[in-house]
Amino acid sequence: MFKILIDTCVWLDLAKDYQQQTILLALQELIQQGDIELILPRTIVDEFDRNKARIIQESSRSLSSTFKRVKEAVDKFGDPHQKDIVLSHLNDVDQRLPTLGEASEDTVSRIEKLFSITPIIEISDSVKLHAAQRAIDKRAPFHRQRNGIDDAILIEVYSDVVKAKATTRSRFAFISHNIKDFSHPTASNKVPHPDIAACFSPVRSLYFITLSDALLIINPDLFNDSMSELEWVEEPKKVSEIIEAMDELFNKVWYNRHQISREKIDDGTIRIVEKETFPIKDHSTRPIQRDIWEGALKAAEEVERRFGLENLGPWDDFEWGMINGKLSALRWVLGDEWDMLDT
Repeated sequence: MFKILIDTCVWLDLAKDYQQQTILLALQELIQQGDIELILPRTIVDEFDRNKARIIQESSRSLSSTFKRVKEAVDKFGDPHQKDIVLSHLNDVDQRLPTLGEASEDTVSRIEKLFSITPIIEISDSVKLHAAQRAIDKRAPFHRQRNGIDDAILIEVYSDVVKAKATTRSRFAFISHNIKDFSHPTASNKVPHPDIAACFSPVRSLYFITLSDALLIINPDLFNDSMSELEWVEEPKKVSEIIEAMDELFNKVWYNRHQISREKIDDGTIRIVEKETFPIKDHSTRPIQRDIWEGALKAAEEVERRFGLENLGPWDDFEWGMINGKLSALRWVLGDEWDMLDT
C-alpha cells in the first residue's frame, strides 16, 4: 500500500479544473481498492475549507467576465461577415459556464467526502518546533524569504509518518504543485529540494509534482483502466443545438394543432370568414379569417417540406406527451416557465 500526502494546492487545483475530475475519480477508486491511504494533516483540511468557496465562484466567474469582454470586442471590431458566427460560438460556451461552477462544487463535495473517511493528523508541538527550526535555518520551504510555515508543517508531518512506519512494507509519496518551495531550484522540477531530500528515497518514499504521475506509478494497470473508462465526459448541449431542437418540436406541436383545426373546419366547428364580416353575432361556431387560414395552409406546407409527412404524426398519447414534455423542458432550460407550450 502507498500512503500519500497530497498538498492543499493539488486538492484546490482538482476542484478548480473540471477536466481533472477523471483524476479524482481514479484516486477514489484506488483508495477503495486499498492501493492508497491518504496522509491528511489538519492544516490541509483547514486550508481547503478556507478556499473552497472562492474556488467554486472563480471557476465560472472569471471565465464569464473574460467572455463578456471578448464578445464586446468581437461585436465592436469584428469582421461584419464573420462576427455573427463567432458570437454564436461564444454564446454557446458562455451558456455552459454555470455548469463549470456546478462541476467544481461537485468536485469539492467529493474531496470533502474523502476527507471525512480519512483519519486527520493533528499537528503536534514537535512538528511545530521542527517547522520553526526550518524557518530559523532558512531551509526549504523558507529559502525564498516568505512565510512557509504551513508548507514546513506538511513536510514535517510527512517525515514523521515515514519514520514511524520504518519497519513496515508500506511505501510513501508526497505530491505537490508547489515546485518553487519543494522542488530542486536548478535540477528538474521533479526532484525534491536538497533541504527536504532526506525525506525521500528512490523506492520507498517518492516525490511527485502531479497526482497523475503518482497514481500511474502506484498502480499503472488500474490507473490506465480507470482513466480510459472515465475519459468520456458527457458535454452539455450547445445553445444552438437546444434552439434547433426547440424549433423542430415547436413546428410539430403547431402542425398537430393545425390538423385539429382542419378537422374542425370540416365538421363546421370552425367557420372561415372574410375579414369584413367581423364582428360576428353567431357564436355557435368559432370564426377564422380567410387570409389567416390561407397563411396557415402555406405554413403547414413548409413544415411538411422541412420534416416530411412521415415525421409529423399521427402520434399516440405517450408519443404526444413526450413531444410536448421535451418542448416544455427545453424552453425551461432557456428561461421560460414550466409548461410553456404556446405556438
